[in-house]
Amino acid sequence: MKHAEGSIETLNIGLTDFVILEMLLHKGPQKVSDIGRRVGLTSGAITSAVDRSEKQGFVARTFDADDRRSRVVKLTPRGKTVIEEAFTSHSKAMEDAMSVLTRSELRTLAAMLKRVGTSVESKVEMQD
Repeated sequence: MKHAEGSIETLNIGLTDFVILEMLLHKGPQKVSDIGRRVGLTSGAITSAVDRSEKQGFVARTFDADDRRSRVVKLTPRGKTVIEEAFTSHSKAMEDAMSVLTRSELRTLAAMLKRVGTSVESKVEMQD
């Protein structure tokens, strides 16, 4: 965790904000409530996190076309540039951290993490 946080330190954002921006980069615009559920934040905490990112010009909120009670968060061009650069740097740092493992160990770890992620994702979807 310390290594992961260190890799994004220069952005002046916390790990939670990084995770949200990375999610938007790879999954596209998301409802605020969906982001909160997927990253394990309360509605108040996700609102604060989105507020911080919006204040920095990384994201913008719009109304959901299908449900005007919901807000959708999307990356701004500035946010996309920042998270792409940050994610590249972060990925490199994580690769460096994993360089102590053999290819076989990496495959095993990837399979186990995928299994955990799939399990967690299915639990999140069941709550929807």
